[in-house]
Amino acid sequence: MTAVPSPIPPRGPATPPTPDAAPLLSVRGLTKTFPVRQGLLDRWRGQPRAAVQALTDVQLDVRRGETLGIVGESGCGKSTLARTLVRLMPADRGSVTYAGTDVLALQGPALRRYHRQVQMIFQDPYSSLNPRMTVGQVLREALTVHRLRPPHEIPARVTELLNLVGLPPEAAGRLPHEFSGGQRQRVGIARALALEPECLIADELVSALDVSVQAQVVNLLLELQTRLQLTVLFVAHDLRLVQHLSHRVAVMYLGRVVEIADTETLFSAPSHPYTQGLLAAAPGLDPTRRRAQPAIVGELPSPLRVPSGCAFRTRCPHAFARCETERPELRARTDGQQVACHLDTPPLPEETRTARP
Repeated sequence: MTAVPSPIPPRGPATPPTPDAAPLLSVRGLTKTFPVRQGLLDRWRGQPRAAVQALTDVQLDVRRGETLGIVGESGCGKSTLARTLVRLMPADRGSVTYAGTDVLALQGPALRRYHRQVQMIFQDPYSSLNPRMTVGQVLREALTVHRLRPPHEIPARVTELLNLVGLPPEAAGRLPHEFSGGQRQRVGIARALALEPECLIADELVSALDVSVQAQVVNLLLELQTRLQLTVLFVAHDLRLVQHLSHRVAVMYLGRVVEIADTETLFSAPSHPYTQGLLAAAPGLDPTRRRAQPAIVGELPSPLRVPSGCAFRTRCPHAFARCETERPELRARTDGQQVACHLDTPPLPEETRTARP
């Protein structure tokens, strides 16, 4: 499988963490479901209440100082994972550990300290800012609530934050609607940095922006990570951006992580059939080279009815009998790559691998 063509050179400004470095953020068995509203007829019939499987047994580690990209189709659970990690949504079960602390058990002042250390940048810069507050008020609120500066030092800190994200000091007196989308996203980044976090979770940071300003915001994030030694969880569907930004990449499908690998390995030699399909489906730079057949066959199954066994088996060209009954676990290989696929594990006795038609 060839790598996805990209007009942006692969990432290189920051030194990637060593593979044996202890993870800063560790997720084990994280599961989240959303109950579906039940109609009167279903309740009268005594039908069990359905639930959307947003996250199922998610396993991943984020090392200190690295950027971990999270990719997958829309509806695979990327944003739900991001919101669960910052406690905007409660998890049904599983564990999230940050620097050795159980995040899901935090309450009161301990939870507030965690929110200072781990900040989220939201997808939509148009709705994530209070339209009635000036930029200066937005930044002052974060500094005041968390008591990060004495009152007489707050104006200087606001100016410093604006300068950090490339905005002029006079921007503090303006309302969000007076800014472009890219400038609003810079304000969102400044608001997150106001709390001096160690870790940023960027949920589709540039998907709501014009292509002309995406590179500016991405380059700003790279510069800030290098300057402030940030750890970044970068959620995106644009594979070229993920290739440019990330040290490692985790691929999600229907609420599960199916592959984790360093960026170079994943884009040059993906192991999971779903990852291979994603890379094959990515648009290339040459409009004359188009696929005659779709890279991934079929539609994404409903999260209300996740297929048994391997969730990807209904679209996988290599599915065989074992895929229907046994769910593949995410396993680490000797090269450090992690894959959840029966093709990557020893076969069972007398097992046949008959490809689907």
